[in-house]
Amino acid sequence: MLLTQCGIIDPCPGITKRNRLYEALRQRQQQDRCANNVIAFIQAAMHPVRFSQDPVKFQSIKDRLNLVLSFAGYQLGEDGNLREISIARTLSEAEQRAGRLRSELLRRNVHPDVLHFCNTELLQDNYFHAVLEATKSVADKIRQITRLTGDGANLIDNAFGLKNGPLLAINTLDTESEISEHTGLANMIKGLFGIFRNPTAHAPRTTWVIKEQDALDLLTMVSYIHRQLDRAVPTTKRRTQ
Repeated sequence: MLLTQCGIIDPCPGITKRNRLYEALRQRQQQDRCANNVIAFIQAAMHPVRFSQDPVKFQSIKDRLNLVLSFAGYQLGEDGNLREISIARTLSEAEQRAGRLRSELLRRNVHPDVLHFCNTELLQDNYFHAVLEATKSVADKIRQITRLTGDGANLIDNAFGLKNGPLLAINTLDTESEISEHTGLANMIKGLFGIFRNPTAHAPRTTWVIKEQDALDLLTMVSYIHRQLDRAVPTTKRRTQ
């Protein structure tokens, strides 16, 4: 048990887990007259390696924990370590620090790769850079799968284009419906780059404003694309456009 690993005595093994933890940590803090061991326990419980198979769960727990910790002047980082911050005075301030946008994305169960590529920006509710980093993640995944080195529309044409045979396919390409689905995804990714990535890459943040709802919708779209790419496979199919 984590309490034992952290050198904290479990004084009430017969009661519910929540009350056991509270009593164990309360008594240890009272004994030490400081919170050092309580902090060590939180960091041990929230070490990222414990959530290696479920990173979304880590983010969800961390956000809820930070909402409470902000009132004590602490914040848990992505590395599982606590840092001192200015103390939150109001609930709205604490909620903002916990990352309103990110919490909503977790509620929508977005693809983990979306959170991975724009984590810092989401924590800051930085919609501009969240959009930029999330769209970059799509191109990055395609390059990883295909070993191509291009970018933008050229990358999509080389990876999904039917004229010379696609390097990737999301289905067997045996019917007109499957071909339409395949080319539709390719066009969706091109549209994503054209509408969002290119403006954010070249326009200053002060002149290219992204509202919260737009960011949520875009990041959800990126999540959908990532799930489609997860089922894409290399192919030697040869088709004529």
